[in-house]
Amino acid sequence: MLIQPTQISGLTILIPRRFNDLRGFFVETYNRRRMTEHGLNFDFVQDNLSLSIKAGTVRGLHFQRPPTAQAKLVSVLRGAIFDVAVDLRLGSPSYGRHVAVRLSAEEGNHLMIPTGFAHGFCTLVPDTVVNYKVDAYYSAEDDGGLYWADPALSIDWPVTETAAELSDKDRRLPKLVDVARCFVYDRNTAV
Repeated sequence: MLIQPTQISGLTILIPRRFNDLRGFFVETYNRRRMTEHGLNFDFVQDNLSLSIKAGTVRGLHFQRPPTAQAKLVSVLRGAIFDVAVDLRLGSPSYGRHVAVRLSAEEGNHLMIPTGFAHGFCTLVPDTVVNYKVDAYYSAEDDGGLYWADPALSIDWPVTETAAELSDKDRRLPKLVDVARCFVYDRNTAV
């Protein structure tokens, strides 16, 4: 597995090795020992799966506040997404900045997102299936979010604000300036 850091501390792209033959391929999508060797120590407790029927569907930007904050390992099982993580860690040199990565079933790449980030994605093709492992159980009372098209984030989404398919909940999420500050950057523990 190839492990690539991104320009924001803690966000990591994982590219599992594929073994191809005439039947198709085999791939080890997750290996705890390999992750731990690279300082990615997460104890995943729940897997989530979403199907987005239309291209241009936006889900996010979501996070859970402490004490149930979640790290996520995101991958695409069918289709492709424009995947985004926004740094919400107060004191971080990259607070309010984001990383955007194209994840696809064809490429087989993943994005590892530690706690302290808002996460969301836009589907690039119809019938896209996204899987993500999380290291804390869902908690409705700790559920939080950030408006995906907030101009302060400067995210170059592949869909316009008016053309995006959104849930009513995601349409009403606050902008960065109004999001409660609940994560703190600790350079000694940042991955």
